[in-house]
Amino acid sequence: MGEFSFGVILAILSLLIMAVNIFVVVVLVQLIWKSRCLGLCFILNLAVADSLVGFTVTGLVTEELSSPEHQTPQNYCVLRMACVTFPSAASIITVILVSFDRYLTIKHPFQYFKIMCGPVVGVCIGGLWLLACLVGFLPMIVHSFQQKNYQGLCTFFKVFQPTYVLAIFCVGFFPGFFIFIYFHCHLLKIASLHAQQIQGLEPIGFTATCPGPKCSTATKALRTVAILVGCFAVLWSPFFIGSIVQIACQQCLLDHLLERYLWVLGVCNSLVNPLIYAYRQKEVRLQICQMFLCMKIKVFPLFHVNSQSRAPDRTGPSVHTISLAHLEE
Repeated sequence: MGEFSFGVILAILSLLIMAVNIFVVVVLVQLIWKSRCLGLCFILNLAVADSLVGFTVTGLVTEELSSPEHQTPQNYCVLRMACVTFPSAASIITVILVSFDRYLTIKHPFQYFKIMCGPVVGVCIGGLWLLACLVGFLPMIVHSFQQKNYQGLCTFFKVFQPTYVLAIFCVGFFPGFFIFIYFHCHLLKIASLHAQQIQGLEPIGFTATCPGPKCSTATKALRTVAILVGCFAVLWSPFFIGSIVQIACQQCLLDHLLERYLWVLGVCNSLVNPLIYAYRQKEVRLQICQMFLCMKIKVFPLFHVNSQSRAPDRTGPSVHTISLAHLEE
């Protein structure tokens, strides 16, 4: 893949990431304002972090589209790569925090609103960004993580030591990934137990005529866990595993593969996150449908008036409401 084509791919990817996540941010802000649900603040924080990932990636587009003779100063390159790593780390940590929030919601539903109050949510989000800032800008604090023989080509492995990736993997990604898996496996276990309890409370005749609530609930929970864990593992694990292989085998020369393909695959996680964590929630889908309906009424008022004149016998408000049951259909 050439420099120009890779720059074009990065430009398209960054624009898609920003567009999708900014739209999700607008939807979630309106939904949180109406429902006062603090649990959605973590999803909102995830969308903000992912939109920052897309914004910082745009800085690498100019680097890829510039001439081969272009030389980037080392300090500027370190700052640029740190700005890319910082929101990526925030996105990964937020995914883990979202899984913990869902675990707490199901495991302790009655104590959840006492635990997850406003100050606690603020401390969690603030501590998350501080930790992500530390991870991203660590090479600027610890100069031993920077390459000593920098040649002017601004790429991740040309400016950072492999030990920096190893430190992130061992201290951050590897433990966080297993915590993420633990929470979702525990949620799957709770869903299976709930399905068994529901089946045990059913009358014998009802079970014979309507079989499958247990299988349906367990299958939905298993599918949700598989999507969440699978996307996170498939998109980010190849980059970190390939980085460890590069550290262990200095003669393998995997820099091009890591920076051109595996890293871009990890960045795609910021495009997938809004589809998984935002759109899969029924409240978010309801808010999106209501937003589009209001936009349709404002953009096409004549069409809305004509539709009302054709059905004069109907009574009720002019703005349609959509229930959660309609979305489930």
